[in-house]
Amino acid sequence: MASVVIKDGLFFDGCGGEGVLANVGIEDGKVTRISTGPLVAPLDAQVVDARGCWVMPGFIDLHTHYDAEVEVLPELGESVRHGVTTVVMGSCSLSLTVGSPVNLADMFCRVEAIPRRVVLPMLQERKDWDGPRAYFQHLEKLPLGPNVAAFLGHSTIRAEAMGMERALHKGITPTHDELRRMESMLGEALDEGYLGLSIMTLGWDKMDGEQFRSRPLPSVFARWSEYRHFLRMLRARDRIFQAVPDISLRVNIPLFMLASMGLFRRKLRTTIITLADIRSDRIAVHVAGWLSRFFNALGADFRWQAQPHLIDLYADGMDLVVFEEFGAGAAALHYEKHADRAKLLDDPAYREQFKKQWYNRLRPRAFHRNLRHSEILACPDGSVVGKSFAQLGADQGRDPVDVFLDLVVKHGTALRWHSVVGNDREDVLHAIMNHPDILIGFSDSGAHLRNMAYYNYPLRMLQLVQQAISDGNPFMTVGRAVQRLTQEIGQWLGIDAGTLMVGRRADVVVVDPARLNVDVHQIHEQEMEGFGLKRLVRRNDDAVKAVLINGHVAFQGGAFHPRLGKERGFGQVLRAK
Repeated sequence: MASVVIKDGLFFDGCGGEGVLANVGIEDGKVTRISTGPLVAPLDAQVVDARGCWVMPGFIDLHTHYDAEVEVLPELGESVRHGVTTVVMGSCSLSLTVGSPVNLADMFCRVEAIPRRVVLPMLQERKDWDGPRAYFQHLEKLPLGPNVAAFLGHSTIRAEAMGMERALHKGITPTHDELRRMESMLGEALDEGYLGLSIMTLGWDKMDGEQFRSRPLPSVFARWSEYRHFLRMLRARDRIFQAVPDISLRVNIPLFMLASMGLFRRKLRTTIITLADIRSDRIAVHVAGWLSRFFNALGADFRWQAQPHLIDLYADGMDLVVFEEFGAGAAALHYEKHADRAKLLDDPAYREQFKKQWYNRLRPRAFHRNLRHSEILACPDGSVVGKSFAQLGADQGRDPVDVFLDLVVKHGTALRWHSVVGNDREDVLHAIMNHPDILIGFSDSGAHLRNMAYYNYPLRMLQLVQQAISDGNPFMTVGRAVQRLTQEIGQWLGIDAGTLMVGRRADVVVVDPARLNVDVHQIHEQEMEGFGLKRLVRRNDDAVKAVLINGHVAFQGGAFHPRLGKERGFGQVLRAK
């Protein structure tokens, strides 16, 4: 393994302090020297010139759905190119650890908006593992780009233990033997170093496929009495409970905070999505932030996951997960073929039901459903491009919902539109980024390929922090921002990642702050090899001068190492300590 020397950069160790000019020496994948004076490079060393740049620990993406993509594109380049050197999979109760290819594809694909036509045959061809231990052994054989850590998905083990038919029925509880089987799989996972267990309580994440299409995921059907069996195991092993609450009604959020408390028992590290300033409810962010402060003061160890940037969504027709939030929207998404969906949308009785639910103010919502907050980006009818559905409704003297549905009926997925759903108020976003009970993340990397583009969220955060400093209105130091993106996450997750110190693994990102400009927020579409679609991304490769993973230069000067993800990988499977 060749030596690497990173010269003359502003060095941040990830612990929160401000940067110092330093040189970093790396040998055999570890940091061997950090010097504020001259550092002589060995003759065979690769030298990275970091003059004018920030040298930081590699970023940690704590909430991804790369479980399928890592099998096809193990370099996970869209994250690596943005300085992410560690990713966490197995989120939202979904993992590929155990189960038949059909069941795994049916649970995974519609929820995460990943094409089943790609995932199912891939699993049928490649799945040669069965169980948590075998799955980690499989991952270790892949030419990984970044390091990988993982949760065990509750939906996955519930379907395996109970059978999919029983696992998807309300009121059916697991038998004693079925419960023991799930506990056995969780025990094996914890022994192998999985971070913990992820569950799902949000009913608008639905099954794909034919046999069980449009039913909620298996984890949704579990009672708290079932979850408590697993929480005892997690608490005893000091592992993590990751969950998706009912973000529409939000009634069960305090239950997760209560579960985390440790007044007369060990605290349970618990994290859920998400602390965000959503347009549909401007009070929720303040109430949520206060609640976590209250429960943590009483002995909980609870963390929100938070996105450090504007939250916006893109849609092709109605192909967007927020329509799963209410019955009529989910009914439309049940139909995969455009002709079948269009027939439903054209039905007058259905339309009345759709509008009644859309405009219902009594039921809480996560999506704002305000068609003024929309912009049509592409359509075969060019006269509507650049306008909102509300504007078209006003011009035509019609209900904007009817305008939207008519355009979907006529053009299907050729209708491309955009909406900002949250984090649009700068002062509130700054407060979220500073909140003590958050973990920066929830990128959903590897999922919602046509709907979201959050892969470069660390760069977007650093750009916002630097811009505020430049404007004379700082809300966070650069050193603190680096810590929130690195050490704070690695330490809470219990993995060896997030700091740059002598003797530690050399996961490094070198960023040019002069290139952290508005370009990091610009949207692009890039062909996704092996998936037959264009992925939504934000890219600003000029901002990332180099990325090192386990001491290897994986990305530099806008190009990947030629063997990354093909002949070899630089990443490792990281296990909980």
